[in-house]
Amino acid sequence: MEIKVSDAFDVKVEKRANCAVLRTEGYVNNLGGEKISEKVDQLIDTGITVFIINFEKSNIVNSIGISILIEVIEKLVDIGGKIYFTNLTKTISKTFSIMGLTQFAEICETEDDAIKEVSK
Repeated sequence: MEIKVSDAFDVKVEKRANCAVLRTEGYVNNLGGEKISEKVDQLIDTGITVFIINFEKSNIVNSIGISILIEVIEKLVDIGGKIYFTNLTKTISKTFSIMGLTQFAEICETEDDAIKEVSK
């Protein structure tokens, strides 16, 4: 049995009063990671420095996607920003932890949990 992974990827943005929420859909590979990075760059240019990335509709993140997310985290650290990851599968959560992303990003179970954290 072969598992087919689609290259289709989308990221929707919701600007809120104190942050931006990015909701991903699809495989976070080089293309998906680049789309996330582009959206974050555009939003940073508008003054937003706090981001919530909801992975509810993304079940797979590959090593290239992770490396791009690390670059996003580095940009945010440089400008005093913050990033939250939500709705991670157990595998993605464990991978993010092993790769060190959790040292600079907060993991929240749900988007609502992250919004509460941002509002503190």
